[in-house]
Amino acid sequence: MKTFKYIKLTLAAAVMAMAATSCMDDDWNDPTGDTSPYGNNNLQETNVVTIAELKDMYSYALTEQTDTAKITEDIQIKVRVTGNDLGGNLYNQIAVDDGTGGLLICINRGGLWGYLAVGQELLVSLKDLYIGTYGNQPQIGTPYTNKSGYTSPSRMNHTLWLEHVKLLGAPDLSKVDTLEFDMSKLNDEKYMEENAGRLMIARGVTLPQANGKRTFAPENEAASGNAVNRSVNSSTKLVVRTSTYADFAGTVMPEGKVDLIGIFTRYRDTWQILMRQDGDFRTAE
Repeated sequence: MKTFKYIKLTLAAAVMAMAATSCMDDDWNDPTGDTSPYGNNNLQETNVVTIAELKDMYSYALTEQTDTAKITEDIQIKVRVTGNDLGGNLYNQIAVDDGTGGLLICINRGGLWGYLAVGQELLVSLKDLYIGTYGNQPQIGTPYTNKSGYTSPSRMNHTLWLEHVKLLGAPDLSKVDTLEFDMSKLNDEKYMEENAGRLMIARGVTLPQANGKRTFAPENEAASGNAVNRSVNSSTKLVVRTSTYADFAGTVMPEGKVDLIGIFTRYRDTWQILMRQDGDFRTAE
């Protein structure tokens, strides 16, 4: 009787294990087709505007003298991720582009690179989100008011973000364009307005502070925002801005002529190159 009872228990345990395995397989199956485990798969493509059109619609909110504006129209943008937080230099935000311009989208979440890889296409529903600037850099998020009373778009709740985004297909790096930065237009306001927030490359430039020992972002040189600015070509209008938390913060700056790749943002009248990873700086070709 004891043996028979043991066999029955063993069979029952095996059946339960098979059922559990089946459930785990269902849970962990890779998504197929265009269905993603992240975002809102019920979003449908309607009323899509370009980033350039969006900026025109809300031009009144895109100066440092004006507050963030709530987007009340039922509109969308269709964009690709050009920068994320993989290298630690973009914090709680991604950079996106649709060929007409770039934007930063602020999201209160770490590890965004895990599902928002560079090259990932997104459909973003903008209604009830906010658009504005931080230091004249256009951003999407939710409003944050600082001690001086200025309101800018800041990090939206991650749950809110997932309600407003749909991932389209798989990431495709071949669809990500790196634009040539025109060094002759450092002081061109129109050029800055059109290109702030875009993935660009500055070719054949120098880092005057490089001496074979100095690194990009030592903690003892950090100013505001736990970041260090390094001038490019001795210019006060173009800097490499690196977080002390970036993976390459302790990397020695290269001497000689280099090519610098990154998200070219603005802070008022200064261009800031936010490199995304170690490979975003290299000896000039």
